[in-house]
Amino acid sequence: MTAPIAASTSTPLERDARLVNAREHRIAPGEIAIGVIVGRTSEFFDFFVYAIASVLVFPTLIFPYVDRLTGTLYSFALFALAFIARPLGTLIFMAVDRQHGRGVKLTIALFLLGGSTMAMAFLPGYAQVGGVAAWLLAAFRIGQGLALGGAWDGLPSLLSLNAPADRRGWYAMIPQLGAPLGLLVACGLFAFFLSSLSPEDFLSWGWRYPFFVAFAINVVALFARLRLVATPEFQRLFENRELQPAPVGETLRAEGRTVVLGALAPLASFALFHLVTVFPLSWVTLFTGESALRFLAIEMVGALVGLLSILASGLIADRVGRRAVLGVSAILIGAYSGFAPQLLNGGGFGEIVYMLGGFVLLGLAFGQSSGAVTSSFSSDRRYTGAALTANLAWLVGAGFAPLVALTLASSFGLWSVGAYLLSGAVATLTALGINKEWARREASAR
Repeated sequence: MTAPIAASTSTPLERDARLVNAREHRIAPGEIAIGVIVGRTSEFFDFFVYAIASVLVFPTLIFPYVDRLTGTLYSFALFALAFIARPLGTLIFMAVDRQHGRGVKLTIALFLLGGSTMAMAFLPGYAQVGGVAAWLLAAFRIGQGLALGGAWDGLPSLLSLNAPADRRGWYAMIPQLGAPLGLLVACGLFAFFLSSLSPEDFLSWGWRYPFFVAFAINVVALFARLRLVATPEFQRLFENRELQPAPVGETLRAEGRTVVLGALAPLASFALFHLVTVFPLSWVTLFTGESALRFLAIEMVGALVGLLSILASGLIADRVGRRAVLGVSAILIGAYSGFAPQLLNGGGFGEIVYMLGGFVLLGLAFGQSSGAVTSSFSSDRRYTGAALTANLAWLVGAGFAPLVALTLASSFGLWSVGAYLLSGAVATLTALGINKEWARREASAR
């Protein structure tokens, strides 16, 4: 079933996107879902390209004056800058949204995201410009973070909130598919160039091509997401104030408790997110002597497993409830943290068990982590509250995860990574236990 397109409420660019792409001026719900997935895939692809390069390229290119471990830690420190900049990007682009419309905001944000990522393809090394190379990399990374904060459109979490009561788990899962898809494409590109080029050529120019691809993907994502803001569903939510930004200070004063609990609720999945994607690649290449190409292949298989697990999370959540899926998955992640990290020192078989088991748990938890407490916000603060919650959760749960995990593992051993992951599981269970109001609202809505 399709719905007629409502009148544009923002910019000519949005009207053009609607009129050019919609068949007979109608957009099907499935096309909305595709637009959300494409947008999220582009964001995750940009970040995974940087994450892989921070292990395989930047320690040698940007930090050749320190040992490989220290260079990787420096790269992970720069990795965190995007998550620090993300809340600032949300504030800046909310102002753009209010003044010029959602289409202008998305256009600027996604071009900034793609441009910052592509600029890294032209990054000179330490041998050419000395320490300036690190400052340039930091600036581009901050650009990614600002853009990601600005690319927030509120639709992923609001899709699940406004979905039929018996399908909320499925709709909540849809945007999360972008993570394994982005990882799969990023790993595939790096694996291709690693296998096709000599180590010298790869470090000289081969690693730069995935960053060029990012810009093209972001152009596609921009047009796909502009179509979303032209849909009747989007306009209805906007008119109901569910997609209108509220002042940040007012939102924090009135609903700060919900923001904090909402940020804690997905920490188990967000901590695990980078502990099965970024950290293991660094550990394996630094300490085990395993081939980076082989491990990228394992990550690609893991991404496919994660994709299937995210799909399963939607089906399971519609049967038992999203809160139950988050709670049970947090318990399983806590159990996983007690033994799994040590498997990275267990040879090829141990690495496979760690990665595939981790991606199964990640898919179940991450699939339901989007907008988990969105319904607890009042309608006029829902858009801003959801954005603040997402920013804080990514900053606390994922932004520093590769840096912390590698620091702990190199200093105390892999068991300490398990303790770090366990802390995320405890935070999730604590938030779920405290937020009784959320539990009551979900129970009454189902």
